[in-house]
Amino acid sequence: MAAPQELADRTKMDTIYIDTDVGQDDQTATGAESKPYKSLAYAYIQHGGSEGGKYQSRASTTGAVSADGDPSERLVWKEPAKAAIKKAQNALDAHKKKLVKQQQMATAEKEKDDARLKTLEESKKIILTEDSSLPAAIKIKIGRKDIELGEGDVKGTRVKVSGRIHRLREQKQATFITLVDGYGHLQCILQGDLTKTYDALTFAQGTSLTLYGEMRKVPTGQSAPDNRELHVDYYKVIGRSPSDSDAITNKISHQQDQWESSMLDNRHLVLRGDTASSVMKVRSAVEWAFAKAYKEMYFTKISPPAFVQTQVEGGSTLFELDYYGEKTYLTQSSQLYLETGIPSLGNVYCIEKSFRAEKSLTRRHLSEYTHVEAELDFIDFEDLLDHLEEMISTVINTILADPEIAGYIKELNPEFKAPSRPFKRMRYSDAIDWLNAQDPPILNEEGNPHVFGDDIAEAAERKMTDIINLPILLTHFPVEIKAFYMKKDPQDPRVTESVDVLMPGVGEIVGGSMRMEGYEELMAAYEREGISPKEYYWYTEQRKYGTSPHGGYGLGLERFIAWICKQHSDEDEVKDEVKDEDEDEVKV
Repeated sequence: MAAPQELADRTKMDTIYIDTDVGQDDQTATGAESKPYKSLAYAYIQHGGSEGGKYQSRASTTGAVSADGDPSERLVWKEPAKAAIKKAQNALDAHKKKLVKQQQMATAEKEKDDARLKTLEESKKIILTEDSSLPAAIKIKIGRKDIELGEGDVKGTRVKVSGRIHRLREQKQATFITLVDGYGHLQCILQGDLTKTYDALTFAQGTSLTLYGEMRKVPTGQSAPDNRELHVDYYKVIGRSPSDSDAITNKISHQQDQWESSMLDNRHLVLRGDTASSVMKVRSAVEWAFAKAYKEMYFTKISPPAFVQTQVEGGSTLFELDYYGEKTYLTQSSQLYLETGIPSLGNVYCIEKSFRAEKSLTRRHLSEYTHVEAELDFIDFEDLLDHLEEMISTVINTILADPEIAGYIKELNPEFKAPSRPFKRMRYSDAIDWLNAQDPPILNEEGNPHVFGDDIAEAAERKMTDIINLPILLTHFPVEIKAFYMKKDPQDPRVTESVDVLMPGVGEIVGGSMRMEGYEELMAAYEREGISPKEYYWYTEQRKYGTSPHGGYGLGLERFIAWICKQHSDEDEVKDEVKDEDEDEVKV
């Protein structure tokens, strides 16, 4: 609508023009003959209806012309039809009602704001002091469960607990706060003057504070986390959180897809939500479970370098940087370095970051991810497969044995259960046959039936795994689609002694293989792939000085957790890793 002064000027016009063909119902139109409106209704609203002046209308390009008339008749201004006048008057009446309602709402809102400002000013006069006659408060974390709870006339332990407001519910007689501190949730009840202070009236999600009060059982018929609540008698605000347009609830919504760019940009705030924090706790438990399992299996942990001068996969996925004048890369995998440790340390593992520079904006790809890798000495291929099955099952059983972690998993993925054993073992060639035997066949990325030598696409692989609905050890991939160092099958040199572990609902979570143990065989592999062995001398010499049959694997921790927690994106399992790049496990 036009500004008030401009409307006043327009109301004084003797004649107001409307051209339904070329007019405009916006600020560019004035109602003058040279700048007509498009509709009579808009003109009425701008000039106050019939009292605003005389209205003239035409349809300059589409108006009716008499049988023998001249098209110039359309340019003649005429009084609007009665039907058009009635319609315009109705629109004006509706507009006036809307303006009245808006004014009433604005007045009510102002009165509400004035009342709130007055209340806030009055609230500043209320000063809280801790009651010195009460028992000294015991400092606790929310996760502590051995606190005596009051019930009826029996008093509970008086505690002080610090955290942040996760949820806030204000009622006439009380304010309910759900407090979080990273160790749990605690319902806290404030009453009386505790709800009338300036601090209380400006509470917002994210506010950090210390609460003092009595721990009591929740009354029968009511519920709260851990069936207990804190009856607050005193509190101190530590750090405020905005409650205006900059409030956390206006920056993020936990109903949003966490893959959305706005949610990723606000990841530091998303982590405060129940889903993200639960996933991070599961992640911590999974990483600990891997370390525990490796220790029990007598593996030694080592820490390979992140700056390397060799590639494990294709050069196109390397992050290149200048290291004091030398060409260096961020590691794609620690596998080669792990192999150097087995002669003196035996079986080894690491849980380190790996990096991929291949751009791929999908839910399954990261440029930085956590890589669980291991190398085993003096084994054969069957030993490697047995170990993978045992390791995965052990880690899952360990985290499910922890009631707290099992609870998070149940909330995130109610249908999750430990994978059944034994895992199904399936050769690559059998998978090709299986895909083609379906009705209709599951086609490759080009829309054709799969043939031996195809790199089975992720979608086809996942569909097969979901239909079979069992963990699959998919083995013996063709030499051409696997990494240069993978050992060929002595019984069929077309394929490698390689394996991908596939899980229903997520697909590949592990890739592994036996490694070439012969010096000449490895040198031939370098030549075949066009790789200069110069930078790999230290790796090659492992075959020169007492070689041995050995193998290993790599597991992407984020994808493993995505499977457990049923999260759509690997990024949901990463705290602050860089986005938009490739996270696929190294073909080991």
